[in-house]
Amino acid sequence: MTPTGTSDALLHRLEWRVVRQLDGRVQGGYRTARRGSGLDFAGLRAYVEGDDARHIDWNVTARLDEPQVREFSEDRELTSWLVLDRSASMEVGGGANGGRGKAAVLTELALVLARLLGRGGNRVGAVLYDGGRPRIVPPGTGRRQALRIGRELERPPETAAPVKKGAAAATGATTDLAAMLASVATLARRNLVVVVSDLIGTGDWERPLLQLAHRNEVVALRVVDAADDALPEVGLVVVEDAETGEQVLVDSADPWFRARFREGVDERDAGLEAGMRRAGVPLHRVETGTDLVTTLVGVVAETNRPVRGRSR
Repeated sequence: MTPTGTSDALLHRLEWRVVRQLDGRVQGGYRTARRGSGLDFAGLRAYVEGDDARHIDWNVTARLDEPQVREFSEDRELTSWLVLDRSASMEVGGGANGGRGKAAVLTELALVLARLLGRGGNRVGAVLYDGGRPRIVPPGTGRRQALRIGRELERPPETAAPVKKGAAAATGATTDLAAMLASVATLARRNLVVVVSDLIGTGDWERPLLQLAHRNEVVALRVVDAADDALPEVGLVVVEDAETGEQVLVDSADPWFRARFREGVDERDAGLEAGMRRAGVPLHRVETGTDLVTTLVGVVAETNRPVRGRSR
């Protein structure tokens, strides 16, 4: 949900605080792996019957004694998809310290990215995933589309079956990361896909990620709160799984338990990073206390790379 006001008011604040600072960093055109009649030279290939003779490179042709044609990168409008994780673990953070929680950061990221990526005739859509049926916001353009995505985020998550607090432990329900990625695979082809999630969940997610990245440019924004990785040393505490609601009593001061907890966190992080590297997907860590401009500077750069996927 949007804890700091309506989508319109929040977007207005973000436009002044974030979007204006990022202006100029997003290039107007979208460079693809397709070859056409654009302005940027992409390479040479052998002449085939039907090619435009104006594109023949006569100097290279004379050296190779074989007609060679210049190719250029083709610019086209960009269609982007935001995959937004609405699972239970995304409700962590923003407690007594008054800071932002992961859900608030996700909303801010969604609004800013929708506003940036939906300019100049480019289109942006969203897939809201909470473990139930994905909620689809069809691609659109401009500020109105950003507000449309924001209004969908204001609505409570739609779970497959409503459960009371603690009841999820009986079903063992967790975020199926593979299903979340698959939910956009049928929608996106040769598009930019931005996954915004804490990536806490289960499922064999590497295969659908590889398939998604094969046909699209994929960027992952992993939203992290201090509560995800740290265990306060306060003695006996009840620890609740943010996804399932399962609770267990632990001694947070026990050196053995703290060491095992740290090992588990490190193993999880290493597995995520290795899987993303294998798929060729940039993984950006977005901490709930981090300034959005600083975070998005690196992310925006990823929108200017060619899509690696091959047409089918």
